[in-house]
Amino acid sequence: CCGECRETAMEARADEGWKYERTERRIARWTLVLGAAAGALTFALYTWRWGLGLFVGAVLAWVNFRWLKDAIDALIKLSIVRADVEKPRVSAWTWVRFFGRYALIGLIVYVIFVGLNIPVLSMLAGLCALGAATMAASVYEILRPAE
Repeated sequence: CCGECRETAMEARADEGWKYERTERRIARWTLVLGAAAGALTFALYTWRWGLGLFVGAVLAWVNFRWLKDAIDALIKLSIVRADVEKPRVSAWTWVRFFGRYALIGLIVYVIFVGLNIPVLSMLAGLCALGAATMAASVYEILRPAE
């Protein structure tokens, strides 16, 4: 493939990407908003430990989403730019973001569980904020499609 083909592919990706960037930003923002709202409500109605656990889980879901998005974007860019290279090299930081997010989540959940005695179940429930935000953003896109 020639350099012109790569540039055309990157331009097509950039033109297509703007349609999804708003949805990705919306999912990230709503993950934090839903987690904070659920955490505050749980804090007020039940206990501060569960409220904090929900919020921490939502923040971890947000970090997971951001790192996954960044790693996948880097891999896509690499595959387009180095389409003619037989064995393209991927930076170590890309792999750290791609796989390290699981280790980060596990480590933080463990430290918070042991150190602050926050229930693990509350943090796992907070991780579900990403799924709730994704569903909400999908419904939003169906009801208000971007042309």
